[in-house]
Amino acid sequence: MEALANKEMRVMMQGAFVLTAASFIAKLLSAVYRVPYQNFAGDEGFYVYQQVYPIYGIAMTLALTGLPQFISKYVVEKKEPRKQRQALEELFPLISSFGLMLWAIFFFSAYPFAVWMGDAKLAPLIRVVSFTFVIMPFLSITRGEFQGKLLMVPTAVSQVVEQLIRVGVIIIAAWSFRQFGWNVYHTGTVAMSGALVGGVAAVAVLWYYRRKILSTSIFLKLPRVGGNTVKLAKRVALEGGLMTVYSGLLILFQLIDSFTVKKALVDFGLSEHGAKLAKGVYDRGQPLVQLGLVVALALSSSFLPLLTRYLINNDRRMFVKTSQVFLRLTCAIAAAASIGLAMLLPYVNYALFKDYQGNATLVLFVFAIFLMAMVQAYQSIAQSQNEYRSSLQAAGVGLLLKVVTTGGLTNQFGTIGASLSTLLGLAVALFVLHYACNRETRAYGKQRHFMRNLFICLAGMIIVLLCYYGGISIIFGAIQKRSFALVAAIFGVGIGGSAFLMLAIQLRLLTIREWLMLPFGSKLLRINWKRR
Repeated sequence: MEALANKEMRVMMQGAFVLTAASFIAKLLSAVYRVPYQNFAGDEGFYVYQQVYPIYGIAMTLALTGLPQFISKYVVEKKEPRKQRQALEELFPLISSFGLMLWAIFFFSAYPFAVWMGDAKLAPLIRVVSFTFVIMPFLSITRGEFQGKLLMVPTAVSQVVEQLIRVGVIIIAAWSFRQFGWNVYHTGTVAMSGALVGGVAAVAVLWYYRRKILSTSIFLKLPRVGGNTVKLAKRVALEGGLMTVYSGLLILFQLIDSFTVKKALVDFGLSEHGAKLAKGVYDRGQPLVQLGLVVALALSSSFLPLLTRYLINNDRRMFVKTSQVFLRLTCAIAAAASIGLAMLLPYVNYALFKDYQGNATLVLFVFAIFLMAMVQAYQSIAQSQNEYRSSLQAAGVGLLLKVVTTGGLTNQFGTIGASLSTLLGLAVALFVLHYACNRETRAYGKQRHFMRNLFICLAGMIIVLLCYYGGISIIFGAIQKRSFALVAAIFGVGIGGSAFLMLAIQLRLLTIREWLMLPFGSKLLRINWKRR
């Protein structure tokens, strides 16, 4: 029995690694394509795309994380294969009905939604992206079934294929904007169709794996309304909804921005066209934050199975200890990434987006990397304990504050106010999660003077980067070439990162065990020992 349990644990860890790798590639693709899209379509074109993107983001959060996680858990509860299939047959029509309902809402109410966003011309984009809710049930059910059987490769392959095709369509649309003189709305509509094309390709991949591995095809049945159906619907809404909310928290923040920021910028005093351009500049922060969160995602995916294993084995001491390590690593990496990116933001902005517009707004916005990374870390710890209430409370309070403050702050301070509202919402969500966690876990910052040493490391990095920035400004003046700005940003990352790492090793910010958990951690320690 013990050998079987160990084998299942190894399979689970391997599966977590496969999903982490796929998520890393998908996140990278999702962040990187935005740069050429903005370069081709401009800030107005970027604004058009980003206004509707959160609707796609919600559909994909449902199809990739929220519902598959619930479905896999629900399937595992049924021990016999016959009962597992019966459970899926109950879930499929229920989730299909939910998907069709969401499609109908967004498709037939596209114009009112577009007007609510402050731009009636967005209606065709909303109609196109609404079709992702039609394929969402096929994706979520099949992924959930495979994950329930600890078969992670189909989910991983389908995710990467979906993103590759979607990004390909988006880049072609952006290129066509310049080549054929399309307007920004037609370009955005074609770009959004990439979500549907990629989703259909993902369905085809999953169908292939289902025929190959399980020798069955997807089942279609009409929903049967009864006592059990109503009970199951409530459970799907509660557990699946909770997982979706905390998995897609940043996307929900973006959705609030779509409905409030552009209109508030007009109230701020900008023209309609000026407000669109300013919102497009503000949206430049999204790919920067997504890239910064890739490492946090990898840490969450790696630690979650480990924390779950300690809970299953009733090893509370190791659970608390591992949770503290997880939080320390996330805190150190995310803080360094946020501050380093903020210091180098002018170079990054010019290198990627061709000008220095929105520097102050984006400097503030990138601190969402730290807040969101910590929120995700606390959510992973809560998830490993099957504790969803604190995550829902944190998300609810954070979203409420975002809704309440975005319009007013943007009206007063422009896009700087929009960035501040995002940081306020995430900070409050983090505060709620921190104090919902047990006392031993949240004491991670007190051990070995971690917080004091982290502040010293960050201060040292800031001083080094200020000297670097000042030196370049004195010698070269304002940088006017994108290639030079890119080189300056890359060298700045190397210099700032090296300063932080040297101080972190000298001050023993992390233990040897914690260093070894990081990529290239052993090499960094060896280099330091050789220097001594």
